[in-house]
Amino acid sequence: MQQTLDAAMRRNLFLLACCQAIGQAGNTMMFAATALSVVTFYPNRDLATLPVTMQHLGVMLAVFPAGLLMQRMGRRFGFRTGSVFGMAGATVVGLGLFTANFILMCLGGLILGYAVASLQMYRFAAVELAPPAYRAKAISWVTAGGVVAGILGPSLVRLTHDQVVPLYLATYAAMVGIHLTVFTIMSFIRFPPMQGPGSITGGTDAAAALPPRPLREIASQPRFVAAVICGMVAFGIMSFLMSASPLAIVACGLPHAEAHWVIFLHVMGMFVPAFFTGNLITRYGTLNVMFAGIAVLLAGVAAALAGQSEWHFRIALTLNGVGWNFLFVGATTLVTTCYRPSERGKAQALNDFLVFGTTAAASFLAGFLQERLGWAPLNWYSIALLVVALLATGWLRVQRQPAQAVA
Repeated sequence: MQQTLDAAMRRNLFLLACCQAIGQAGNTMMFAATALSVVTFYPNRDLATLPVTMQHLGVMLAVFPAGLLMQRMGRRFGFRTGSVFGMAGATVVGLGLFTANFILMCLGGLILGYAVASLQMYRFAAVELAPPAYRAKAISWVTAGGVVAGILGPSLVRLTHDQVVPLYLATYAAMVGIHLTVFTIMSFIRFPPMQGPGSITGGTDAAAALPPRPLREIASQPRFVAAVICGMVAFGIMSFLMSASPLAIVACGLPHAEAHWVIFLHVMGMFVPAFFTGNLITRYGTLNVMFAGIAVLLAGVAAALAGQSEWHFRIALTLNGVGWNFLFVGATTLVTTCYRPSERGKAQALNDFLVFGTTAAASFLAGFLQERLGWAPLNWYSIALLVVALLATGWLRVQRQPAQAVA
């Protein structure tokens, strides 16, 4: 029987994409504004990206509580809880900037981590809002909401960064409004139950009724291992270079406005391909799209190493975004084939724990290495990470295990 999307499914996916667009805009604002706002009062530029690093650490700490909360209370409750943390975190970051308190800004970043952990689970929720045959497309469509984020986030930073003193204070106030908007929209989405045979992703009653396996057994599957490694590399390199790029751009004598423009192009590169990534996966296969992502990321590194003009930064960060999209959407699609309905909470949480643990380390090292070594060494180190992803994807292909949903 041909599986199709009915009007209710399309509406829910559209609203979830809206939440992705608006919520991701707030995350983009955090990346674009934080390092530059920190250096307005804090003398140690090596630590300028630490609040963003604390956000990634918060994601890492929050994924298991957030995932288990959603498993027990449902997606809507869990996502709205994330929005509350987002409002609180943005308020604390802004208060830290207003009082020139670096520790308070870091605390705000840590609180925001819970909001971002919830935001990253939108892609898994998308799978639950559509039939299994639409798995890759649903992930891709919701991820495509980031296109609006790529316009909205940097635009709000440009509009707000100098509206009040200190600089960027109005930006964090706008972030509070961002999370309040997501909280409101989330009320109108109807999510299926997280457990039991009624779940859309539950498949048959027999599949939904199967008992959960130990997490170690789930994590030992070659598909899961390769998917997690590629997700770690995709987000690690993206965070590594995106976090450092505003500092590198200003260090090269280019204006702050150029940093905002480069982040805009980067986010466009991340999310515009999502309109067709799902179709590419359906047509050419998950692993082929992941290989393409690695190749595009390498091309972005090559552009960064070729020079440090505004166009080198623009091309490098745009390609970095496109490569992230191919590799990360492919890795996420692969992860969703590795667990049963009753296992999704802990399996998704483990995946995001590892991915954002890598992202936290990458964002912290970004500011430190940029100040100590410069832009070029960061890109050379990225090549080593891409080799790891290439080996993991190649190893999975050798395993010859089809990416079928676990029964």
